[in-house]
Order: sequence, then C-alpha cells, then structure tokens
Amino acid sequence: MYKPYYIKPAKNVLSLIITVLVVVLFCLLCKEGIAQTVKLPTFEEYVKNAVPTRQELDIFLGGNGVWARYDAQLGYILGNSMPVEGIDNSINISTTDQNGFRTMQMYRNRPCRINTYGNSFTQCQQVSDGETWQEYLAAHIGEPIRNFGVGGYGVYQSYVRLLREENTKNAADHLIFYVWGDDHVRSLLRCRYLAIKQWNQKNEPGFKFHGNFWPNLEMDLTTGQFIEKPNPLNTKKTLYKMTDRTWMWENVKDDIALQLLLFKNKEIANLNLENVQKLAKHLQLDISFKDHADLEQNASYLLDKYSFAATKYILNKLKVYASKNNKKLLIVLFDPYRVTNSLVETGTRYDDEVVRYLKAGEFNFFDMNLIHVADFKKFNLNLKDYYGRYLLGHYNPTGNHFFAYSIKDKIIQLLSPKPVTYSGSGHNWVDFKGYLQGIN
Repeated sequence: MYKPYYIKPAKNVLSLIITVLVVVLFCLLCKEGIAQTVKLPTFEEYVKNAVPTRQELDIFLGGNGVWARYDAQLGYILGNSMPVEGIDNSINISTTDQNGFRTMQMYRNRPCRINTYGNSFTQCQQVSDGETWQEYLAAHIGEPIRNFGVGGYGVYQSYVRLLREENTKNAADHLIFYVWGDDHVRSLLRCRYLAIKQWNQKNEPGFKFHGNFWPNLEMDLTTGQFIEKPNPLNTKKTLYKMTDRTWMWENVKDDIALQLLLFKNKEIANLNLENVQKLAKHLQLDISFKDHADLEQNASYLLDKYSFAATKYILNKLKVYASKNNKKLLIVLFDPYRVTNSLVETGTRYDDEVVRYLKAGEFNFFDMNLIHVADFKKFNLNLKDYYGRYLLGHYNPTGNHFFAYSIKDKIIQLLSPKPVTYSGSGHNWVDFKGYLQGIN
C-alpha cells in the first residue's frame, strides 16, 4: 500500500539554514580569494612588469616577416607581413613600397593627387593590399590613392608622418586625414606598448611588435601649454633601453595620459593625484580628485577632455599647414565602438566636442559614424549582427568597399579637375533597356 512521504518541517528548516550558511560562507571566501587574485599593481609595478624582452626587439629589428619596421623618427612604420587575421581565417597579404606606403594596385604608374593618413582603419588592417578602401576607390575614379596609414598611430603621429611625406616626391595636393576611435588618446602616449600589455602577450613575440617610443604631444603641467616631443629612442641600439625596467619607469613615470588610461582600464591601483588635479585645472575642468568614490569616473572624463584638447591643437596646426601649402584637406571621423553604437542606442556621442570644433572652424570633414547610423536603420538586425556585415574588428573587404563608396562624393568634390570617370567626356550610354534581359 502506498504511503505518502512527508518531510519533517523542523529538520528541513534546520538543514536549509545550514545549507544557506555554508553557501554564504563559501561565497565570502571565494570573493576574498578573487579580490586577492586581482589585486591591482601600482603604476610603477605595472610598468616594470610590462617591458619587452630582448627577443621581441631582436625579431622586430630583424625585419623578417614582421608587421612593422623600425623608424628613427616615428618609432615604426608599416612592414611586410602575412598575418592570419582575414575573413574565414585567411592570410592577409600586406606589403609596402620602398617609401613606406602600402603597395598600390590600381593605376600605380599614373600621377597621384591624393594621400591618406591615419591609423589601422586608414592602413586597412585585416585585408590584403587590393582590398583596401583606397584601392576600391582608385578603381572607381581611375587614378591612384596613396595609403600612409599605420596601425596604432594616434592623431599626432599621423600628423608628423604627413609633414614628413608631404616634403618628399610623394607629396599630393589633396590630403585625407582620418581620425579614428581612441586616436585622440594615442597622441599623448610616450610609449603605447605599455598600454597594450595583454594584447602583446597573446601574440607571437616580436612579429606584431609596435607601440615603442615615438614622437608625442603632451601638456607641460607648469605652463599649461602643449609641447611636441621627438622620439627619444631614435636609433636601433637605443631601442634596447626598453628592456631596462628602471629606465622605462624613469621615462614614463610622469606620463599622465598613460597613467589615466591604465587606471581607467583597471590595470593599476593608483593615480598621481597632484598631477591629475593640475591637468584638470589647466583644462579648466571643475572636477576634484579628493573624492575617491568618483575617482574612476573623473579620471575617464579627464582623459577624454585632455585627448580632445590635443586633437583640436593638432587639427588647427594641420589646417594652417594645408592653407599655407595650397593643399585641400578632408578630415574623416569614425569610431564604431564608442560613437556609432552610442548614436544608434541613445542619439548621443562622447566626441561631440571635436565635431563642434570642426564645424566652428569650417573644416571640410566626413563623418562615417552618421553613414552607419543611417545604414543600420535599413536592416532588421541588432547592432552586433549589423557590425558583422562590415567588421572583423577592422573593416572586412565589404566594409572597406562600403566606406569607399560612402566617401566617394566628398572626394570627387575635392578634386579639380574631376577624375576621368566623372569628366563627362565619355560616350553617353543612356540605359541598357533591350540589352539586359529583365530590364523594363
């Protein structure tokens, strides 16, 4: 005969209480263990533990199949490599001319009127030489476009590269200057290698080495004025100083941008509060670093404002240079990860200060963020799936093609005389009705 099973209430409650207490105690112990595991280093500890090895520098300077090659002025420029990072896990063929620009495929023997400068979205990382937006656009307009983009560069480093190249036989009358993502911050860093420690550790030592000391822009905390600093390691021999922990610390301990960036990214535990307060005062920001509750938020805000001030300083110099040398300048803006997504989700953008500066200064500029916002509305996709159409991290070939035809009209307006494909001198084939089946 079936006998129902009854749980004894008192015993059950006692067991439940004991179980809950054990779980709570376990969680507390785990939390304490995790806290101890992720205890953040000081700024000094972080720097001294992030220096490159001699092996990395040997491979980098050896130049055999490495992504970048050493440059005495700029720290590094693009090298010749075949990284496995393309679509469908394919190998990209990335090569450069002897003068350091990415190898041109289309109309390379014709006069070049357009030079492009910027970071990896100008360089077109993750695609092969013939899949860059410059090559797609060159194929359409019937004339070559030089690609001086270099991954990792900030606004200032791209500006220094521009000044150098425009004083050579590779000079052009039309300059496309691309400002992407965190390029604002990169301008300020003395040695970006220290800011990408985790990324460096994921890669085979030396073959993607970059971010070594370069020319940078920073604010003098005594005067409040920006100063332009040259690359301090301007020979291959001196580059090995980067392996010396003491030397590295002595040469970046007052790099306030690096410290703010690492603190923002939760890589270090401390800030030089005296220096960041001085910087905030020079930038006329009403924020205090005495309240530790808002320290992380204020540090992030200060870094953005500092970097925007640097970008505006550079853009002003670039505009003066272009005017003085009779060159036409087009500024490009794009940041899919902090701007485009924010515009889609909230209609706001963190870099609005830069946009307002460009408008007030009557710069000729092209905002790819707005193009993507409009394009996104045409699809019934979430943002992640939408980005998957165009991006691998950087643009895939489809993304570069989309960018090329999005910026096309702006560049054609810039050119005089117009490119041959827009000269109006060809035979006028009105349509293909009666020739292609299905066209009515």
